[in-house]
Amino acid sequence: MLRHGFALGLCLVGGSAQAQQLDLSRFRGAGDDPRTAIAQPETTSQASGGYVSSVEPYLGPLGDPFGIRPGLKARGVEYSLTYVADFLGNPIGGVRRGAIVEDRLNLRLNLNLERLVGWDGATIHTNAYFIHGTGLSRYYVGNLLTTSVIEALPSTRLYVLWFDQKVLDGKLAIRGGQLAADTEFIVSQTATLFMNSTFGWPAITGLNLPSGGPAYPLATPAIRAKFTPDDKFSLQIGLFDGDPAGANRSGPDPEPQRLNRTGTNFRTHDPALVIAEAAYAYNTDGDPTTLPGTVTLGGWQNFGRFEGSRLDTSGRALADPASNGIARRLRGNAGIYGILDQTLYREPGKGEEEGLSAFVRASVSPTRSSLIDFYVDAGLAYKGLIPGRDSDTVGLGVGYAHVGADAHRADRDAILYTGKVMPVRKAETVLEATYQALVVPGFTVQPDVQYILRPGAGIANPRDPDGRRVKNALVLGVRATVQY
Repeated sequence: MLRHGFALGLCLVGGSAQAQQLDLSRFRGAGDDPRTAIAQPETTSQASGGYVSSVEPYLGPLGDPFGIRPGLKARGVEYSLTYVADFLGNPIGGVRRGAIVEDRLNLRLNLNLERLVGWDGATIHTNAYFIHGTGLSRYYVGNLLTTSVIEALPSTRLYVLWFDQKVLDGKLAIRGGQLAADTEFIVSQTATLFMNSTFGWPAITGLNLPSGGPAYPLATPAIRAKFTPDDKFSLQIGLFDGDPAGANRSGPDPEPQRLNRTGTNFRTHDPALVIAEAAYAYNTDGDPTTLPGTVTLGGWQNFGRFEGSRLDTSGRALADPASNGIARRLRGNAGIYGILDQTLYREPGKGEEEGLSAFVRASVSPTRSSLIDFYVDAGLAYKGLIPGRDSDTVGLGVGYAHVGADAHRADRDAILYTGKVMPVRKAETVLEATYQALVVPGFTVQPDVQYILRPGAGIANPRDPDGRRVKNALVLGVRATVQY
């Protein structure tokens, strides 16, 4: 039914509605921070991305068949739908070659309680996903840096459900409920263009934290406080349940997404995860002679216990035949990160709508429980590069995840004790080139190319009888996104 609805939308957007001119400077940036990256895309499937435009004017009578949307908005009730469809394949490399189709429908509802019932500064927000299809990384490529940010097991699930209260003239916001860290923490505005998941919630948190941490497709009960004394500085801290799927990994199916199938586990008794972040935005006064940017510093601490990857409880290598096979428990997981988002060039006479942005994110996690101990990504995005295509965005990005010392030594131990020649995990790198083309406001088509070096950080291919490592993979694909 989703695919039929998408096809109907494609037919309707060809109507006679005239394109609307959007002043993107009036929108907040990704993560709801001041917009300092000029090349943010028109649509994004990342959880931190904002809602910019809609195809509603192009759907004719079906855009708002009962004419209720303006009235609801005036009363504080806003809803939106985003449909994303990916067509991806790896003609070269990976565990095996193949192609997939995956899609996701996202339903958002926002209630402004000040308009609705006169409750000053209060908001209720919820977000649900309807996920279908097969993941290319999970079943074909075998890489750590997942090729699509929407890849997840098929499900219908609640994502977030929270209440937000602003006080101190809106300078302090307290938010509680089921929250996701990837909507506000460790967010690069420029990186929201890219399709690979690591440019959203980075692999160093997604691979180190239990169940991938509180990020798509799993959120968890939490409370977050954000202080913004002015339009330049913000300080936020979040206290999350540390495992959105639950710590039970001893059952027949330890997959986190299956342990929390509907997003309604609402766990509150797992060891806590704390994330704190400070951000400073500069050159945000609209002066055309200056270029805006944002510097962000933050860190996280998970207070749980983790199974070590190398030693057992007696201190022997787990690969040693004399080992008791019970992994040593390690206390906590922590890391720090920094982000720079910078507009590099604004096209003359285009205001805040066209130009070049860049980002760099780097993170270290020195705790022994970390599979990834160092991570960095960077990229460039240009909005309006091609004359006459002012709202199209083109980007180049690279992400690099380095395997920690314990995991590396565990592979060496396996070679030592088995006498078999096998790969040793080191690092994985992804290179991505993408172009998002605007069909009409709210509807984009995005061809994408990714090249993955050392998938799985250099693991052995389980389908190779000689145990050689997974070959470098080329991923080709296209994404269609419709926002309503």
